Amino acid sequence: MKKVAVVIALVIGTITLFSFKQTDDKLISKKSQIDIFSHTDAEDISAVNYASTATLSKESGDVVVSVPMQSFEFKKALMQKHFNSEKFLDTKAFPKAKFKGKITNLKDINFSKDGVYNATVSGEMTIKETTNPVNEKGTVTVKGGQVTVDTKLKIVLADYKIAFEKGKPSKNIAKTIDVTMKIEY
Repeated sequence: MKKVAVVIALVIGTITLFSFKQTDDKLISKKSQIDIFSHTDAEDISAVNYASTATLSKESGDVVVSVPMQSFEFKKALMQKHFNSEKFLDTKAFPKAKFKGKITNLKDINFSKDGVYNATVSGEMTIKETTNPVNEKGTVTVKGGQVTVDTKLKIVLADYKIAFEKGKPSKNIAKTIDVTMKIEY
């Protein structure tokens, strides 16, 4: 029985290892940073997330970014509590945000030559089971074989059914937040 369990564990481990292996075409993020920022007259709110994962296909331009929502770190514990609460993002019920899209001007990017390339990405962002189209610009930097993607976008919280209807948080959180992403492959 122990031998069967060991064999099953080895098979599962091997499948997992090869399914996430970076290939010449498919890049997998090694390091990411996603910053969110909200500005109102009452206060500025910022948080950072280093736990996101992403893939990028150099041949098709397909991009997938998965963001564990409870991994955002805030300077103030109360801000983090509000962010994760059922009244706002309800991160227990909706633990991840996800972007699935494609670099639409892939022909303008040379992954084998050092440089900074402008990129346009179109796709869909899903937050709290609400999906909306996203079209953004960013840069793809190739340096010494390493690929880094940078982009900034604005997210209208109401588009994802995220809102505080009343009370102090409704006045302290901007209706549109800035999101800055840096993903290293």
